[in-house]
Amino acid sequence: MEFLGPYTPLILLVFVASMLIQGYLTRTYSRWSQVRNPRNLTGADVARLMLDANGLHHVPVNAVPGNLSDHYDPIRKTVNLSEGVYGVPSVSAMAVAAHEVGHAIQDKVRMPALLLRGRLAVPLSLGMNLAPWLLMAGIFLQLTGLIWVGVILFGAALLFHLVTLPVEFDASRRALAYLQSGNLTGSAEGQKGAQAVLTAAALTYVAGFAMALAQFLNVLGLARNRS
Repeated sequence: MEFLGPYTPLILLVFVASMLIQGYLTRTYSRWSQVRNPRNLTGADVARLMLDANGLHHVPVNAVPGNLSDHYDPIRKTVNLSEGVYGVPSVSAMAVAAHEVGHAIQDKVRMPALLLRGRLAVPLSLGMNLAPWLLMAGIFLQLTGLIWVGVILFGAALLFHLVTLPVEFDASRRALAYLQSGNLTGSAEGQKGAQAVLTAAALTYVAGFAMALAQFLNVLGLARNRS
């Protein structure tokens, strides 16, 4: 039990909440994937229109395998859409595609939070892989310094999740603004669907931050108990 910190129950609670949110996202995305958008535009069409409208004619829109694997690659400057988005004229596809283009626009205007997240991504990914092992090794070997190194790495991961929130929220804001201004959602139902999909996706990032916070508090309490 010595590997369990004082906030372990909170971690379990957040984990359950995260699973519920993921289920909500899946259901919401699936529901609006069955609804054709009023303009009959595929995700690729929406992405291309939004990119061109923002002077990003050079940014290609690619199809990638997987489900909900959509992302913007800031290194290659490409918008990558999953199979269920790229060639599908649904409300969900429209919303997801516009969100990813929102990231491309952030890159164009050099949004500070996006740039910071990009710089943190690789080193923090490596750090988070090491953090649990360093923590356990520190406890097992009774090396307080090693435990605190693990705590610092968990804290860095929390920072990454914190920076991610405004980046994702802003991309969704840009997506909805474009869809509304171009009347791409058409009816009130289309607008409701696009907003529901983007809200559900945003909740997953909130859940990710909550989990990172719970884990950080847990290892911090564990480290203090052994100092």
